Amino acid sequence: MTQELTTSLPTEPVRPAESPGWWRDAVIYQVYVRSFADSDGDGIGDLRGARERLPHLAGLGVDAVWLTPFYASPQADGGYDVADYRTVDPLFGTLGDADDLVRTAHELGLRVIVDIVPNHSSHQHPWFREALADRPGGAARTRYHFRPGRGAHGELPPNDWESVFGGPAWTRTTDPDGTPGEWYLHLFAPEQPDLNWDSPEVRAEFDSVLRFWLDLGVDGFRIDVAHGMVKAAGLPDIGRTEQAKLIGSQVLPFFDQDGVHEIHRSWRRLLDSYPGDRIGVAEAWAPTAERLALYVRPDELHQAFNFQFLKCPWDAAAMREVIDESLAATGSVGAPTTWVLSNHDVVRHTTRYADGADGGPEQGLARARAAALLTLALPGSSYLYQGEELGLPEVTDLPDELRQDPAFFRTSPDGQDGQSGQDGFRDGCRVPLPWTRSGESYGFGPGGSWLPQPDGWSGLSVEAQTGDPGSTLELYRGALALRRELPGLGDGPMSWLEAPAGVLALSRPGLVCTLNTLAEEVELPVPGRALLSSAPLSYGAGTVRIPPDSCAWWAI
Repeated sequence: MTQELTTSLPTEPVRPAESPGWWRDAVIYQVYVRSFADSDGDGIGDLRGARERLPHLAGLGVDAVWLTPFYASPQADGGYDVADYRTVDPLFGTLGDADDLVRTAHELGLRVIVDIVPNHSSHQHPWFREALADRPGGAARTRYHFRPGRGAHGELPPNDWESVFGGPAWTRTTDPDGTPGEWYLHLFAPEQPDLNWDSPEVRAEFDSVLRFWLDLGVDGFRIDVAHGMVKAAGLPDIGRTEQAKLIGSQVLPFFDQDGVHEIHRSWRRLLDSYPGDRIGVAEAWAPTAERLALYVRPDELHQAFNFQFLKCPWDAAAMREVIDESLAATGSVGAPTTWVLSNHDVVRHTTRYADGADGGPEQGLARARAAALLTLALPGSSYLYQGEELGLPEVTDLPDELRQDPAFFRTSPDGQDGQSGQDGFRDGCRVPLPWTRSGESYGFGPGGSWLPQPDGWSGLSVEAQTGDPGSTLELYRGALALRRELPGLGDGPMSWLEAPAGVLALSRPGLVCTLNTLAEEVELPVPGRALLSSAPLSYGAGTVRIPPDSCAWWAI
């Protein structure tokens, strides 16, 4: 049942000041709701807790907040299995709490983007329950992908597709009389049946859902699996048994099909019908930068996540190549590029950037700090994942019995448990944030936390880092303040400057950014007046020594 608002909406909702094209250079902060802040002591973050911590984000200097799903859900996949798209799950609060959060964010000058999950619903969604109760070929089943099995008795899946979470992408149903029935498609967990976007009912329902949240005042949507909503006609075999990957270059019959673009065009028309520059952001995994750019053509979505940059290794030449390809692709359609280093589905870049035993956490943190300055200096929009401003590492030693990532519990094709879909280790980047030096959950909430926080996180807390000029938090605050002050940052032109191998030097209007990816310091002519650096600089006669794995900004 859909919840009713507990507070009345004003005729004219409070909104941030109009800024046409605000998304073109926005810094958007991802809140993984269950791990951000807990208001009621149940150990799980909620909307009220997030609203109470919004001043941190306003003080950090971001422009908008993106909230992961908080809708009614059995939580088989952290809320990405939605049972009711118009209801807030009691785990996270009420619809009134969502309304309050949007209003408070707008009062602080922050815009709010919410997740929408259109590729699949929960198996507890009323539509899927109706489909299970319906006969093969019945109207209720046309909203999903039901197919008879192959083999003499239908005992084999309809095709050879593998789930992103590992194992077959098909689950067989049981008919009301107890006999084996048809199979249904789920590109993720079995609890997440894929919706059939050839169905007019599905399209009309999501138009209605988008309008529901736009009417409440949200500023846009991050579209989960935006590249997966349309499947190739006939659901053809791939021809090999290989686990599907979200991050990959392979062409697949269920990802990046051309038919998704008509859906996104219709959503763009819907968004444009509302005032205040409401936006759509595609979580789209495409095999090339050119394919990704198709999602942000002028009549489609406003942004698409640049996962090619996220995947890039710590190597100056590789970084430059990805940056050039990204800017060229989005520039060809007049769209801004997005830059992202981490999110709730990947290992935190603080840990990814470390060279194992050769580097360790100190090296990973140094590179992460440098990467942050590089990212924020690039043209376009940047996304920050909660906790990266604190330099949080991936938590790699969570006990198996405490893990909740459904991918961890799937079996991969080679039979190895716990090593399937997306490596099965997404819990490590979802450990709740530390806000204070002490307390049972370092200020996350009045109780514990749904995943244990490492003992050493006291020194990484917001409280511990605030006011410390060498802290990662203050580095982010300083960079975001300069990004607002300097007109040459954000959207606009960029050019490369001559630099030694292993070093990137780029010029923006009024600013130079230098990145040293090498293991030793590099001596360069002083590019200008030092504004900010991820590590202390030292100077010679007209030269500057840039430490290894560091980045600096210079006013020119």
